[in-house]
This record gives sequence, C-alpha cells and structure tokens, in this order.
Amino acid sequence: MELPLAFEITSLVVLVLILAADLIIAFKRPHVPSFKEATLWVVFYVVLALIFALLMLLFADGEHAGQFLAGWLTEYSLSIDNLFVFVIIMSRFNVPRKYQQEALMVGIIIALVLRGIFILIGAQLIETLSWIFYIFGAFLLYTAWKQAFGKQDEGDGENGLVRMLRKRVNIAPDFDGAKVRTTFNGKKMFTPMLIVFLALGSTDLLFALDSIPAIFGITQSPFIVFTANVFALMGLRQLYFLLGGLLEKLVYLHYGIAFILAFIGVKLVFHALHENEVFFINGGEHIEWIPEIDTWTSLAVIILSMAVATVASLIKMRRDGKSPAAELADAAHPDRDAPAPAPEAAAPAPAPEAPDRDK
Repeated sequence: MELPLAFEITSLVVLVLILAADLIIAFKRPHVPSFKEATLWVVFYVVLALIFALLMLLFADGEHAGQFLAGWLTEYSLSIDNLFVFVIIMSRFNVPRKYQQEALMVGIIIALVLRGIFILIGAQLIETLSWIFYIFGAFLLYTAWKQAFGKQDEGDGENGLVRMLRKRVNIAPDFDGAKVRTTFNGKKMFTPMLIVFLALGSTDLLFALDSIPAIFGITQSPFIVFTANVFALMGLRQLYFLLGGLLEKLVYLHYGIAFILAFIGVKLVFHALHENEVFFINGGEHIEWIPEIDTWTSLAVIILSMAVATVASLIKMRRDGKSPAAELADAAHPDRDAPAPAPEAAAPAPAPEAPDRDK
C-alpha cells in the first residue's frame, strides 16, 4: 500500500511551517536554552516523530511506519557525529553562546536543502542503476571500519568551501549579533556569522555521504528518506545544548554508530545480490538464497546498538569514578564551574609612624 499523495503534501507543508516557526523563535529571542527548555524541545520533536509514524500506520501500513522509524533512528544516531563537529565549529569561530541557536538553525536549514538535492539524486540512481547498492554497501562498510578503528580527525572547523570564501569575500573581524552584514570602518562587510552558517551546512552535507546511503538501505521511498532527515535534524539543535558537553564522554558511542553502518552496509550488499543484474556475478542472475533483512530487524539492531554503546559508556564513566548524572549536569551548564574572578587584593595597611624622639 502506498502513502496517499495528499498525506505527503500536507506533511511537507506542516514540516516547513514548523521549521519556519522554529527559525522565527530562534531569531526573535536569542538566548542560551536552559537544561529544562532544551529537554522539552527534544521531547517535543521525538513525540512529533512518533505521531508522524503513527499517522503513517493509519494512512498506509506498518511497513511504511517501520521504515520511517528505522530511518529516523538511523539518521538521529548518525547525526550525533554532527554534534561533535558543531561544537568544534562554534569553538573555532568563537560564536557567542547567545547566538549559537540562530547559527545552528540556519545551518540545519541549509543542510536540509542540500540533503534534499542529494536524496533526489540518490533516488534517481537507485531507479536507473540497480548495481548502485553494491557501491553504497561497500562505502558504508568502509566508513564503519574508519568510524570504529580509524583516527578520529576533528579538523579545525573549516572545509574547502569556507576557505575559498575567506579568500574572496571581505569578512569583518567581529560578530554583530546574528547579522550576516555589518558596517566596519565605514565599509559594508559580511560578518563571521556567514562563515559559520556555511561551515555548519556544508559540513553536514559531508556527513550525509554516510547517512543518505544508510537510510536508502532501509527504504527506497524519497519521501520517507527526506522526512526522516527532517525529523532527525529538527531535534539536533536542542540536542546540541542538551548533550554537547557529554558526547565526548560517551567513549563507546562511535562503536555503536560503526556497527549500525556495517549492518546496513551488509544489508545493502545482500539486497544487491538478491536483485543482482551484474553480468560477472552469478551470470547476471538473481541470487535467490541470499536473505533479505526486513525493516523490523533493522529497527531492533539500530536501537540495540545505540543502547549497548550508551550503557557501556556510562558504566565506564562510573568505573572511572565519574557520576553520569553529574557529567550530564555539567554538560547542560558548561559555564557553571567557571572560576569566579579573584577578589582584588586588599591594600596593605599603612605602617605605623615612628615616634618622634625629639618630643
């Protein structure tokens, strides 16, 4: 059973309106979200995604709902890597915490536009080139190996696009709130916020090279692929403020992400073999005995992988003598433990005058 076209159009319109409202709120009230506020927003987007899955179940069937849930969880787990890079970019460009919400929101919208283009290209490749699943599968297996055993290169927060822009555009030395244009020494110039927007959006596209093939291993529906990406990225901004400082302490999380990538890579290769049309593999015939991994198995593996990696990290944290609850609280209030300015030293008391011996 296919999803009704009216449901797809209505869903996209509603998602655009939610994103627009979120963007307006971020720009109208620049601030650093409290732990409670960030938590409520994350819960809101998670509940929204679950309601969307329920609507898919009602308007279509359990298979579509399961594909969305598995795709959304895959994109959400793989987007955790984005948070590490977001932290680096914010630090690299010294973005004031008050304006980080706006920077993240615009960066995420740029990422969604770029991902939408990438998804359309991927869907067209799948439609015309069945062997592309071999390429996607091999790429995910390679990425999984690098994620688990390769050196985690954090970089400096800049990519080729940002470096090229620096050379060709006049950039003011300081931020002017969340503005992209400002006046400096009597000249109209771009602010560093433009660089931050592009760094966030274009860097996310590099991560999409992993996540888009991964979700196409779960569903070939461009609508489900795109909406799963939208829901994963919508909650990412608040997750940044909620967990940004804690992520680097979850030391086994990258193994869970690597396992998910490897699993989906194997699933893609199995699917390619099952639908094989490559002439030098089995004479171009389908390999029927290769099992197809169903959606619900994928969903279970994704949830279990992230749960095991997170619990193992928390256990290690406790064994190292650190309280997970305290670490989470510190992550939510990164400036809480900043040392207070040292009190000015009291002026020394004047020395007593020597007695006058001539009296």
